[in-house]
Amino acid sequence: MGLRVTTALVADEEKAAFWRGTVSRTLVPVEVLPLTERPFDGLVVSHRLGYVRISTLEADAARVSRTAALIARAPRSEPQVGVSVQVSGRAVLKQEGRRAEVPPGGLVLYDTARPYAVDYPERFRTHLFHLPRRLLGVPERDLQYASATAISTTEGCGPVLLPFLGILAASAHSYSAPIGERLAGSVADLFSALVAQLARSWAADEAGTNTHLVRRVREYIDHHLGDPELVPERIAHAHHISVRYLHRLFEGEGVTVSRLIQQRRLEACTHELARRGRAAPTVSAVAQRWGFVNPTHFSRIFRAAYGVSPREWRALRDDDAG
Repeated sequence: MGLRVTTALVADEEKAAFWRGTVSRTLVPVEVLPLTERPFDGLVVSHRLGYVRISTLEADAARVSRTAALIARAPRSEPQVGVSVQVSGRAVLKQEGRRAEVPPGGLVLYDTARPYAVDYPERFRTHLFHLPRRLLGVPERDLQYASATAISTTEGCGPVLLPFLGILAASAHSYSAPIGERLAGSVADLFSALVAQLARSWAADEAGTNTHLVRRVREYIDHHLGDPELVPERIAHAHHISVRYLHRLFEGEGVTVSRLIQQRRLEACTHELARRGRAAPTVSAVAQRWGFVNPTHFSRIFRAAYGVSPREWRALRDDDAG
């Protein structure tokens, strides 16, 4: 049995609140902020195929938000995955720190268990497909990668998924319960494939970005080796990332950030200690020049790295030269 609700017979001053209430009861609780000064006009048509809820929303320009407060009010509600197929008008969805611009004919995936907001800057029509997140059988991390990523009719699963979803939304009212159950299984399989594809693409992009960022961090460290205040917190701030993310970047490098700084400082010290002649700097001066404030600490870690003290290392270099 389907649902069709319109604001046509509602008092002008109550239209927006009425439409918000209908969307919240039909899908998930949301806030709605109209972006037009005229009386808000909206329509909701919804059907269920097995465990998949298919809804068509048509309304004036608005911002639809699912806030953390709304999520917290219903902690026991089952998390849903949503896929929005934009029929007309544009949409801009923000979730997980990402921003997806969805033109007419495109789709975007989102997770109702996390806050998100959708801006519809003009009158719009969209098909929404909601189903329990657990039925996709995808890792949590993949779902985070996939959310707020737009897909067009020419990308990835788009050529297969978009026509199918458009036809399904238009004909959802005509299927019997047994057929609806089987179609719901197909929808879940297709959404699982969509998440897997988006996650792989995002991870590949992130890997490329990470390689570039690691190189920049290494260059920054080499440029600031002589600064005693060169610590992970400062490096993260300089690159506009968190300390936790900085450490995660170097997990694949086989060395911690602090250890890398120490190694590069020691290497710089060995090169300078190899200088001979009257102008050769003292061990203490070399240590301070490369960020080692405490000479005793410097000697200890130098011996741990090279098996001899800095003075012994210099003497050995002099013997080799002689």
